[in-house]
Amino acid sequence: MREFNWQVRVYYEDTDSGGVVYYANYLRFMERARTEWLRTLGVEQDTLSQQEGLIFAVRSIQLEYVKPAKFNDLLDVSVAISKTGKASLTFDQAISQAEGQKQLLCDGKVKIACLNCETFRPQAIPENIRRELTQEITGSIGR
Repeated sequence: MREFNWQVRVYYEDTDSGGVVYYANYLRFMERARTEWLRTLGVEQDTLSQQEGLIFAVRSIQLEYVKPAKFNDLLDVSVAISKTGKASLTFDQAISQAEGQKQLLCDGKVKIACLNCETFRPQAIPENIRRELTQEITGSIGR
């Protein structure tokens, strides 16, 4: 599958007192990129919850911080599905500088579970949604 790319600018609020992106904010950038990817496929998470009774929740994350992002950097956040299960998706995600040398800053693997909204128990991803999610990822969007 091809990857989806989303750009985000580092704001002052994203950084610590030294002007470096606070480590937990990389997770926020990755979450936003996955949400924007879903949106480009026509899958809105609030609609999924209301109409299908399903939510996607993070099951596990593995991250490697390579180099710090800093205030006012433009970042490229990539999303690519690396594995699909009956009730889960595993994403390879990376955050790189979008300008200049485009160096890798953070690399991660994120496993998402499809859960029933009421019971929070795993539930199979509906086939129509699975088809949409596992089609080739194309495009990019910026902020």
